[in-house]
Amino acid sequence: MQKISKICNKFLNVCISLSLASMSIMVFGNVILRYIFNSGITWSEEMSRFLFVWMVFLGAIACLKDNMHLGVDLVVNALPPKLKKIAFVISNLLVLYVLWLLLVGSWKMTLLNMNSTAPATGLPLAYLYGIGIVTSLSMAAIVIIRMFQTFTSKTDSNLTMISSTEEVFKQ
Repeated sequence: MQKISKICNKFLNVCISLSLASMSIMVFGNVILRYIFNSGITWSEEMSRFLFVWMVFLGAIACLKDNMHLGVDLVVNALPPKLKKIAFVISNLLVLYVLWLLLVGSWKMTLLNMNSTAPATGLPLAYLYGIGIVTSLSMAAIVIIRMFQTFTSKTDSNLTMISSTEEVFKQ
């Protein structure tokens, strides 16, 4: 399980890095072409926008994986262990519900735009909307695995969905 997690983590980081690098190269190249040669690459702006959307959604997966999303844990930290577990379950169930809504909405938008193409690149818009499906399924898997790990472990150390500032700087 750890090996699969490391491979997925590495793949996610490579995709985010490639997306950022490709966007930077395309935008910089297009700026140079416009100002120096008075021309440009017609599809680079659109492709950069697509890559930015994908990078943001992939970044959301990476943030959830590392407990880096914003949150307030003041109340949860003050609770006794039993109530912490209940709050953890309720918050994870709410996250799973929101991910379900994202999945359903993304699925509908992907199907709706299956035959529509982007004007400059000609790519099906389903590629743009499909990231919602990837994100919702990936995040749901992370949340479900964490809930399973929490209930099978003997300690109550994994009962928060966010990292505290001290934990971030220790890494």
